[in-house]
Amino acid sequence: MNTEGLYTESWIQDAWDKAAAKVTSASARIGAQFPHGSHEGRFQFMPPHYWTAGFWPGLLWLVYQDQVQKDEELRQLAESCEEKLDTVLQEYERLDHDIGFMWTLTSVANWQITQNEASRHRAMIAASHLMARFNVKGQFIRAWNQPERVGWAIIDCMMNLPLLYWASKQSGDPRFRHIATAHADTVVKHFIRDDGSAYHIVCFDPETGERVSARGGQGYAEKSAWARGVAWAIYGSVLSYRHTGRTGFLEAAERAAGYFLTNLPEDRVPYWDFRLPTFEHGPKDSSAAAIAASGLLDMAAVMEGEQAEFYKGEALSILKSLTQQYTSDDTEEAILLYGTGNVPMNQNINRPLIYGDYYYVEALSKLRGHSSFWGPEE
Repeated sequence: MNTEGLYTESWIQDAWDKAAAKVTSASARIGAQFPHGSHEGRFQFMPPHYWTAGFWPGLLWLVYQDQVQKDEELRQLAESCEEKLDTVLQEYERLDHDIGFMWTLTSVANWQITQNEASRHRAMIAASHLMARFNVKGQFIRAWNQPERVGWAIIDCMMNLPLLYWASKQSGDPRFRHIATAHADTVVKHFIRDDGSAYHIVCFDPETGERVSARGGQGYAEKSAWARGVAWAIYGSVLSYRHTGRTGFLEAAERAAGYFLTNLPEDRVPYWDFRLPTFEHGPKDSSAAAIAASGLLDMAAVMEGEQAEFYKGEALSILKSLTQQYTSDDTEEAILLYGTGNVPMNQNINRPLIYGDYYYVEALSKLRGHSSFWGPEE
């Protein structure tokens, strides 16, 4: 794609300014709480052990690091959120596979920006808990805690692996990296299909490690293509490539990106599942678009020439559509409209989602020259 005329500093600056203003304005009400979906113009709050707890403080850090004159109140709120997660870190039963989502965007982010030793300590503890969920026989990180799900793994967990890669580098202990790489290998083998679509859930025998079945999870059906799952496959795979240099992970990211981009509708924002029987009245998922766009920018960053230009152009096309057609007005606290959380559970359908906002702002931040909190420290 020819990006001439699509990417300009003024376009990025305008989108960034509006998003950053939203975050700053919303911080007055949200404070050090944990938003998830927005209802009637305001985010609803979840307890600190919920998987989305990292995204609001992550947003605060994204805005804070970009400012010339730092807004110390944003930093204080982000650090207060991080401190509230200490209780969760100490309550082992509350922890699951989403440890990476939670402490990468709080403690690792804080460490990268401020070199806060307490944050580094927290992140190392979190990484140790995440590493402990690894099933040696099946070579996967277990999802959730229910007894009947002891052998389940999910595509989302690819985004938790950067915490382990980070911990390995910080500690000099390769075990963290070995486990992250082994899980990523399992995902490439068992989750990402030849056409680039992905299963949400794959079930293994926890005793033997044998693959038993797959489940639709938050997608329409077992063999469908949940849009956010494909986005996780894109972003998570390229992150494992960036941390390890193993070409198989980049090839998996390319395969998932090819499927995602080929099947986008005209406005570049997917329906919640690419294989719905009919798209009539089907909800869109702006969060999947934002996640994919940020992952595509990482793909562009590790490639050269026409390939790099292609992925950057596709990311910009998605971001421009989100900016022009999916951003909210002043009556809404969130940034992006029309996210879709969990259709099978009838949760947050056609509503703003905090993680959609996070990845949209993260992608804009990358275009402004910042590294993400998921990638290798530069």
